[in-house]
Amino acid sequence: MLIGAHVSPAGGLPKAIERGLERDCDSIQIFSQSPRAWKPTNHTDEAVAAFREAREASRIKAVLIHAVYLLNCASDDPELAEKSKIGLINALTVGDRIGADGVVLHPGSAKQGDPVAAIQRAGKVIAEALAETDSCQLHLENTAGAGGTLGRSFAELSDLIEASGSDARLGVCIDSCHLYASGYDVSTLEGLDATLAECDSEIGLDRLRSIHVNDSTTELGSNRDRHAAPGEGLIGAEGLRVFLSEPRFEGLPTILEGPGTGGNEAELIDVQTIRTLREEGIKARG
Repeated sequence: MLIGAHVSPAGGLPKAIERGLERDCDSIQIFSQSPRAWKPTNHTDEAVAAFREAREASRIKAVLIHAVYLLNCASDDPELAEKSKIGLINALTVGDRIGADGVVLHPGSAKQGDPVAAIQRAGKVIAEALAETDSCQLHLENTAGAGGTLGRSFAELSDLIEASGSDARLGVCIDSCHLYASGYDVSTLEGLDATLAECDSEIGLDRLRSIHVNDSTTELGSNRDRHAAPGEGLIGAEGLRVFLSEPRFEGLPTILEGPGTGGNEAELIDVQTIRTLREEGIKARG
């Protein structure tokens, strides 16, 4: 498992590698632009080359980009759908340039509309974005299930992949907090086994490409996306030991998004906590 954290590239892309190393990361996740703005950041060729050089010289084995929050590939507003496609193309293009292992995307929301139609709209936008980019993977993230968000179940993620053309570049990022909030009890061995059996049946574990490991402040099935510092939420330390010691997650980039201890961004102590919980979970499994 390539344990790491979401880090900031403020000050230049190579700073993200520096911050990842400060946090003892084997993988990192970044925003390639402001997560709440449409305007893309102009990453110069020099900055991209410096990032690649810094990564090559480091212990960082995987890099993910999280697409900006404004994107709604499922929108029935043609202008917003087009802006979302352009934003997704930009993220995938930056991913290609820096050698990212994938772009993580919230698939979108039907709002108050028909989710079946929304999935088809999202699939069209995603397919067009993939067709206009090179090789960077796209990881569709499961959601906590609030409102009309798409991807609250593995069946829905499967429909999104099919609507997007089932491209080999399409994978899935599963978030422990989102799973728990949408009713998947990943805090027990039995619940996690059932969750992964459903994932395998609906999608195939070969499409499981990345992990977000976040605790939850809200209860199982709450449909509310509220992260807690690791071990301080309702999944809890014991639940995270179960989740992190899952052998089928071996080799996957596993990102702590935060918050960390004290409510701030994830820091070294939080990544160390994740590593300790994983080691304890492996020992408990025998």
